[in-house]
Amino acid sequence: MKIQITADLLDGIVLAILERNDYYGYALTQRIQEAITISESTMYPVLRRLKKDGYVTTYDQPYQGRNRRYYQITADGKAHLARVRRLWNDYKDTLDQIFNSSEGETK
Repeated sequence: MKIQITADLLDGIVLAILERNDYYGYALTQRIQEAITISESTMYPVLRRLKKDGYVTTYDQPYQGRNRRYYQITADGKAHLARVRRLWNDYKDTLDQIFNSSEGETK
């Protein structure tokens, strides 16, 4: 069974990773795949949306005769990440209360 990841949560995951380091698209996808199942075809629309919303910016770096496009979190992205973290913590706390309160219950 897989738990579905919402767009807000996926945005938060991407921004949390970019808060630590800049990444190019493929490397970012690989890093996220350490935690959740996601394809490159899913990641690039997410990155485009985050850029359009002003949460990330991009820059190119030459690598072996080609350019790699790196993604970097912006100040607006950090503010959005803080909101996502608050929402996640509230959501997680609520679910923890539900899951943990049913441990001792009997039918």
